[in-house]
Amino acid sequence: MANDIKIINAILSINSNAKVVVSGAVLDTCNIQWMDGTAEISKADIETKITELQNVYDGAGLVQRNRAKEYPSIVDQLDLLYKDMLAGKGDKTGKWFKAVKKVKDDNPKE
Repeated sequence: MANDIKIINAILSINSNAKVVVSGAVLDTCNIQWMDGTAEISKADIETKITELQNVYDGAGLVQRNRAKEYPSIVDQLDLLYKDMLAGKGDKTGKWFKAVKKVKDDNPKE
């Protein structure tokens, strides 16, 4: 999975007022301590919510997250733009445009 949804995120998604302490990162082996009268949520329900949240995460914004990993840093992009402007290439012939276009072409919105 691209981003493991944490147990506490799933619990709080089910009950935003839950007061809970989670020890461990794996649902099957973690210890969940329910505090201050918070109703216990079954591990099966937590697992279902983790899967639901993960599916939302994987679908929403996946293209943007992939692109963000591949874009040159902002510093490098500004340097490319500056050099393109000096060379009179502030259009589709510039290196900045080509770098950004490659990332967008490699990670198209569907």
